[in-house]
Amino acid sequence: MIYRRAIDATSYVFDDLRDLLAKATPPRSGDRLAGIAADSAEEMIAARLALADVPLKQFLTEAVIPYEDDEVTRLILDGHDAAAFAPVAALTVGGFRDWLLSDAASAGALSAIARGLTPEMVAAVSKLMRNQDLIGVAKKCQVTTRFRNTIGLKGRMSVRLQPNHPFDDIRGITASILDGLLLGSGDACIGINPASDDPAVIGGLLRLLDDVITRLKIPTQGCVLTHVTTTLGLIKQGLPVDLVFQSIAGTEAANRSFGVDLALLKEARDAGLSLRRGTVGDNVMYFETGQGSALSANAHHQVDQQTCEARAYAVARAFDPLLVNSVVGFIGPEYLYDGKEIIRAGLEDHFCGKLLGLPLGVDVCYTNHAEADQDDMDNLLTLLAAAGVTFIMGVPGADDVMLNYQSTSFHDALYIRDLFGLRRAPEFDDWLATSGLAGGDFRLAANAGLLPEFAARLIA
Repeated sequence: MIYRRAIDATSYVFDDLRDLLAKATPPRSGDRLAGIAADSAEEMIAARLALADVPLKQFLTEAVIPYEDDEVTRLILDGHDAAAFAPVAALTVGGFRDWLLSDAASAGALSAIARGLTPEMVAAVSKLMRNQDLIGVAKKCQVTTRFRNTIGLKGRMSVRLQPNHPFDDIRGITASILDGLLLGSGDACIGINPASDDPAVIGGLLRLLDDVITRLKIPTQGCVLTHVTTTLGLIKQGLPVDLVFQSIAGTEAANRSFGVDLALLKEARDAGLSLRRGTVGDNVMYFETGQGSALSANAHHQVDQQTCEARAYAVARAFDPLLVNSVVGFIGPEYLYDGKEIIRAGLEDHFCGKLLGLPLGVDVCYTNHAEADQDDMDNLLTLLAAAGVTFIMGVPGADDVMLNYQSTSFHDALYIRDLFGLRRAPEFDDWLATSGLAGGDFRLAANAGLLPEFAARLIA
């Protein structure tokens, strides 16, 4: 379908819904690189005006990637919940924005419609929203998941303790785990990005995490972020796997570049469930995503990178994950050029994921060749906390020495918790208190005399 909009004496024509979505997107380097961005601010505004008049139902009949060409499109359309969609089915994209910002869009109402929304619908409405709109609506969304603790409760924010080491050195990783636990991080999970893909090395890291969590009786979950096929093989060997990890994207071709498809992800989830390692729930999957991943694989089908990212959330949603993490600035300035683009993308991703019913966390991060710095990350972290972000990363010193990028530190988590009065997962907070690492008010204990004893227990 062709879409048109005139501004003054100029008429703008958009070839189809895919083109309209791309032209309506706020400026970012990835879409410019792909040659699909608006040529001017006026054309971008014309696209947004035209997009505001598109009925939400149009997204069920006009796919941005053809149904017959892409299994993610088939997943989206075949799994659409018409009953959940019914309350907003008569709205246009602009009308949907107005409804989302109204008091009628309560936490309960947003939860009820989540399965009736497609990624393209939420991507479309995000393009009409200011940053404050993205924050305000996301704040209302409540998504709760469980494995050994409860993630996503109101007034709480979790942290993934990320103890990476460039040589997968057990002592170095253990030291980082100790650092994070003493600073109250690790309730989302203790998750290691391995430098090696050797199953023997991965197995050793899994045993380390299992030993630490079991011996210290920590109500959290471990994860080694290796390829899903490696994890499947290790499950068959009897290794202690809590969460099954995989990077995913929003198109079949991009997922194929990662070496996965929907059938493999289902097999992996089934294998994770078969272990029955959860104590309070069975959300066993951990997914990571990022704007630009489909474009970097030349697998974007001329769809803008933010809409592709939202489509990745449909993949994640199909497998009931414990955690979904947008690694927002990790791919580099070719896709998100500077701090302003990273901040906007982080807020978009969080909004879209939460609206689709996902436990969305954000790795507030940038690469050293991007036009961004830690002040930009402070801004995004603070905005995301105001928006109710589910979890963030905890990296020693905010500097990941294995992945070579800048993220958020254990101390950044302390700052944001103090600023907004946020607690950790309740089971983890209780553990900190019973271990003597936090006081009765769940603030970290000031008595440094406790720390050597705890450290000795960890490294014994």
